[in-house]
Formats: sequence, C-alpha cells, structure tokens
Amino acid sequence: MNQRIVQVDAFTDRPFSGNPAAVCVLSEPCSDEWMQRVAQEMNLSETAFLHQHDDGFRLRWFTPTTEVNLCGHATLASAHVLWSEGHLSVDQNAKFFTRSGVLSAQASQNWIELDFPATQLKPISCPDVVVKGLQISASTAYDNQIGYLLIEVESEAQVRQLTPNFELIAQAPFKGITVTSRAAGETYDFVSRFFAPAYGINEDPVTGSAHCDLAPFWSDRLGKDELLAYQASARGGVVRMRYDGGDRVILGGQAVTVMVGELQ
Repeated sequence: MNQRIVQVDAFTDRPFSGNPAAVCVLSEPCSDEWMQRVAQEMNLSETAFLHQHDDGFRLRWFTPTTEVNLCGHATLASAHVLWSEGHLSVDQNAKFFTRSGVLSAQASQNWIELDFPATQLKPISCPDVVVKGLQISASTAYDNQIGYLLIEVESEAQVRQLTPNFELIAQAPFKGITVTSRAAGETYDFVSRFFAPAYGINEDPVTGSAHCDLAPFWSDRLGKDELLAYQASARGGVVRMRYDGGDRVILGGQAVTVMVGELQ
C-alpha cells in the first residue's frame, strides 16, 4: 500500500526544534500491527494515524513500542497536516475521536489551539526510586491518577541540569515523569522536562499532554488563567495554555512541515 506520510515539528515555529511527529491520513482503517510497524520504522516519539469518521477523524497515536492514550504534539501535528494538505479548510475546526474522548483543534492566526482534558493532581510521597533516579531532594510529588507523576523543583537551573538515570526511573510505577519549576526570567511562567523510559522514550522533546497537568498546577500557584511555558529539552518548545478551573484546558502551539514521503 502506497501511503503518504508527513513529518511535522510541533510546538515550534521553525524546523529542527520542537517535537517531531509523523502523520498518516488514511483512506481507511489499517491494522494495529501495520501501524505499530510504521511507528517503529519512523522511530519518533509518536506517529499519528487518522481516517475519516462521522463528522471528524478517528485518531490514534503510537510510540515505537506501544499505542498511547493521549498525545498533544502529534494531535497538533495532525491538525496542521489536515489544514496544510487540504483535508480541511483552515476555517474548519478539526474534530478527533480518540482513546481520551473527543478532542478538537482550531487555527488561531499562526497558532493551533487544542481542546484537551485537564487533569487534577494528588500529592503523594515521592518514590525513592524516582528521587534516586533523578538525583533530587524532593519529598512530595503529584500523581495525576492516570499513570503520570509531576515533581516541582526549586529552580529552572535545576530542571535544565537534570541528568536522570533512566534505568532507575523506568522502574517507577509511572508511565512518565514531569519535572517543573518557575521560569527564571520574565518570558515564560514555568519550565519543564518530561521523561518516559517506560514507553521507550527517555526524554520527550515537548509534551503537550503533560501540560494538561501543568496548566492547573501553575494556574493555581501563579493565580493566572493564561500561561506561557517552555519545555527545556535539547530541542525545546513553547506551549501556550488557557485554564479557567474547569475540566478542560486549551493548549496552543505552532507547527511546521519538515518532510513528506511515501510508504511503499
């Protein structure tokens, strides 16, 4: 089967930064096995597969090793491809049917805004294996109750200087771990990094879904409904957020196409 595939850098306005995702818009559903093999071949943190369904698109996300329930950057990339490749006009909202319910995206000037579920955090004792694996002194962590952990540290410098022991943190009973702090300067409200060795991704460059935790967390601490964040990975990326205290969060990002190919 010849299948067009588009590689997009998400949460950035320039190529070779942000988080790369591959996007396949399919004419019909394909087998799970085929999609997993394509994701393994692309070897990106996520590959997205879409096909038309009702008044929108069925959307699924695969890492090189497994299917995931929610992915922000590959959803952003998918919306970008639907508009840039002519599947939707730019004035049409994109509607996605996913494992995490119905998600939507709309174009807003040069940004794409995603309507995602907000997650609430429960304070817990930071697991010893995480403390040792991250080499931090945090005693409190926050469980988002769907398999992910968030940890606040004292400074942006500490976030940037982390050198995790991925073998250790992969042993923690969490799919992924976000480490965050207030930003040092005035440009951003906070910074973060995200680690998911259990998914075969030691560090994700920019993690939209992690900001479903981070938006409520920092909105409460900073007393702000609108936030701007920087994910301080090697590639780096920018995420805008709007959160009004409810069960949804608006995540904003930019995206650029960097490669178009054809699967044989």
